Amino acid sequence: MKKFILLFGLLMISTILSAQPAPDTTWTRMYGGSFFDWAEQVEQTTDGGYIVIADYSFGGMNYDAWLIKTDSNGDILWSKTFGGLSEDRGQSVQQTTDGGYIIAGTTSSFGSGAYDIWLIKTDELGNELWSKTFGGTSWDWGYFVQQTDDGGYIVIGCKDPGAYYIWDVFLIKTDSEGNTTWTKTYGGDNYDVGHCVRQTSDGGYIITGYTYSYGAGSSDVWLIKTDANGNESWSQTFGGSNPEHGYSVIQTPDDGYTIVGYTRSFGAGDYDVWLINTDNNGNEVWNKTYGGIDDDRAFSVQQTVDGEYIIAGFTESFGAGNYDIWLIKTLSNGDTLWTKTIGGEDLDRGRYVQQTTDKGYIVVGDTYIYEQGEYNVYIVKVNPETGVGFEENIEPRLYGLNNYPNPFSHSIVIGYQLPVPGKVILMVYNMQGQEVRTLADEKQPAGKHSVVWDGTTDTGEPVGSGIYFYQLKAGDVYSETKKCYFYNRK
Repeated sequence: MKKFILLFGLLMISTILSAQPAPDTTWTRMYGGSFFDWAEQVEQTTDGGYIVIADYSFGGMNYDAWLIKTDSNGDILWSKTFGGLSEDRGQSVQQTTDGGYIIAGTTSSFGSGAYDIWLIKTDELGNELWSKTFGGTSWDWGYFVQQTDDGGYIVIGCKDPGAYYIWDVFLIKTDSEGNTTWTKTYGGDNYDVGHCVRQTSDGGYIITGYTYSYGAGSSDVWLIKTDANGNESWSQTFGGSNPEHGYSVIQTPDDGYTIVGYTRSFGAGDYDVWLINTDNNGNEVWNKTYGGIDDDRAFSVQQTVDGEYIIAGFTESFGAGNYDIWLIKTLSNGDTLWTKTIGGEDLDRGRYVQQTTDKGYIVVGDTYIYEQGEYNVYIVKVNPETGVGFEENIEPRLYGLNNYPNPFSHSIVIGYQLPVPGKVILMVYNMQGQEVRTLADEKQPAGKHSVVWDGTTDTGEPVGSGIYFYQLKAGDVYSETKKCYFYNRK
């Protein structure tokens, strides 16, 4: 009887949660000139503002990479363009541990080929410190960059080995100055593209993209796991007989992976958003599709501090216009919590979403204004959720220890969840193993919790820049340690 009552209660909670209203929009901003300008990625910076990477058009097919820094209200503080006389695009940006920025993209103005992968390092004001190109004499495209634990960078894209429409996934590891440490290619005798790479907890890398060389047919979502030197450990494909693409991947607290992209083999209509969760060997645990009868796609996923997922893309099936930005919030099992469309009567597309320190969301993409015949960068801030039952959904045995933002200079939010009440100890240690700060030492109820660390010791002294470890202990059954990067802005 007790088991039945518990199951019924969980089903009731799930029903309540699936009906939770979407949060309101805080503000929206549009930036651009008189041609085509669109954003690819956004990140909240350590000062509470935002950094956006976009493409800035100056007519025809000529583009520059466009780096935009805003305050917390989305108002531009400064912007920089990078490029030459040809087509140069920015695809990915991350704030680095020194407070500057690393940008990845593609250039046809510089390098040795028609298009080369392009890596640019700037200071905190967007001034270029160095840039590097990677590629051969043909076409090479860069899509995503992440700073690695050793201070270097990992870049993903695709490489044309010289044969028409036979591309390989191209992984590049560099040192902190952008000098090549090693490169790897993955692919077969067809068209294979890498869109996202992230360093994993074992020091290796997880890649997603799509492949025409392997899988069930047409293009399939491709998940590749490598060791720290880029050697392939395993790979998995997901898909049916129609096209599927993978665009974003994250590692989950249980050392599995979650991928987002889109599918035409499964779902309700044309293309549907596709969310896939796997175990640590890439074996599918579950998958979910989201969409209607028309074209619905996603390009970005992040696990939120409550252990759930936020997804960004666009929808033709729902909303006010031709296409609208589409946000989807799901539970940890992929069930829909809420969805939100953003846009007007014209064309609006979402490209990237990130949870902010206030537990709201920042989204970038583009908006098309038909009367003017131009695209503009579109950035949207969304409020935190306030729906009934938000604190109730707990996945048993999943503590979901996480942090955000990382790296940080002002404060970091450490989130976790408890399946049962118990004694919790949350400590911060330095690289020498010395205790720096006690963030929690008390009995806590079951549910979701978050603690803010402001980069100070127990006595209120600011810590120095560097790597710190935070350890969560819950009773005698759970202990996990993760690291974070603190940048002390003096």
